Amino acid sequence: MKKSRRSFLRNTALAGAGVLAAQSGISAFHYRRIPGANDRVRVGVVGYSDRHRQSHMPCFMNHYKELNFEIVAVSDIWNKRREEGASAWKEKMMRDVIACRNNEEMYGKKIVDAVFISTADFQHALHTIEAVKAGCDAYVEKPFAETMEDNRAALKAVKETGKIVQIGSQRRSGTNYHAANEFIRSGKFGPLTMVELTWNVNQPGRWRRPALLDQIKESDTDWKRYLLNRPYEPFDPRLYLEYRLFWPYSSGLPGQWMSHQIDTVHWFTNLPHPRSVVANGGIYMWKDGRKNWDTLMAAFDYGPLDDLSKGFQVTFGSRMHNGDEKPAEIYYSNGGELNLNTNKVSPAGGLTANHAKAMKMEANLLPEQSLGASVAVSASANTGGDILTSNHVRNWMECVRSRKQPNAPVEAGYSHSIATIMTTAAARTGEKATFDTKTQEVMAGGKIFKY
Repeated sequence: MKKSRRSFLRNTALAGAGVLAAQSGISAFHYRRIPGANDRVRVGVVGYSDRHRQSHMPCFMNHYKELNFEIVAVSDIWNKRREEGASAWKEKMMRDVIACRNNEEMYGKKIVDAVFISTADFQHALHTIEAVKAGCDAYVEKPFAETMEDNRAALKAVKETGKIVQIGSQRRSGTNYHAANEFIRSGKFGPLTMVELTWNVNQPGRWRRPALLDQIKESDTDWKRYLLNRPYEPFDPRLYLEYRLFWPYSSGLPGQWMSHQIDTVHWFTNLPHPRSVVANGGIYMWKDGRKNWDTLMAAFDYGPLDDLSKGFQVTFGSRMHNGDEKPAEIYYSNGGELNLNTNKVSPAGGLTANHAKAMKMEANLLPEQSLGASVAVSASANTGGDILTSNHVRNWMECVRSRKQPNAPVEAGYSHSIATIMTTAAARTGEKATFDTKTQEVMAGGKIFKY
């Protein structure tokens, strides 16, 4: 009788879970993979990259004990990084960490509940699809996608599976950025008229990996698996290790840096994408065989699609050959500016009484106001600062447990990818890029943009 009663209660619970899962659009298999409050969350690493080693690893270590997480596996198609990753995490976790030759092997073992994804730019969306279809939550580095085809497919997969996906747009976990968002949305700032985004550095070695180029051999990795859905090319160590310099493996400046800053525009304004983009630039300094520009200027028109009389401009400028390595984000209204470097709202540039009087208008000057404690944002490899990234990783880990949406949900990645793809389209075609909301395609010169 006791055994029958236990079976009855167990089956009733499973049936209830199945109903809940069905109502949520989550399969019964995926529902069973959701960790309970006291279960340890097993995390896998998809790509033991510099970004993972330098940023994800220390941030995860800040929180894993408190939140009961652990790293159990590393998947990397290059044997060198696979072995290094498993060894490094074994030392941190003080237990064996399984080294997997690829994602299929790792997911096939059914040993992970969640994953960090920090592979090549063009792989992020496709690796997200693999993860969520395997029943895993994911922390996915930006850019989320480099083509609309990949962008749409990844968004669809995440929404269908109901998995928790955090995009690596760590500004969304900064207290000063939350204060800026609240201030702009409150209406106190006034209508937004202009946003200036800049990201300037002087780093000849940025995105170069000269020390590793001689170490990787085609026989030590899986070149065809690396290429995924990109056109086949013969093995090239530079395309593998320095992919950020080569389209269509990366868009370079738009995907790497602009994606961070344009995401704040979408967040603060609740606009999903630009109305249009124009861009220009070139390779003016670092003539090292790269295909992606070292200098870029892009101008965006934002506003409601059904009212072209309302809107504002956004500019993004980036150069890799002269800069102070301090990315800047300044929002302007008729009453002043909101500066995310100083974290202050000020009347700078606002309409003064002197200029308003002639037009029989009132002066419009914002009061001085602090956005709170400043979190320095630098152009280091840890773009966004350790505090922001640590907060962002923790937010994801907490949401894996609570099943609440994280600070940078998949929709944020989908939106910033539209903007970066539009910028790439404008830059590569020389045409104004627009977005077709019905087909969800980026258009340039009247044609769908393809690589």
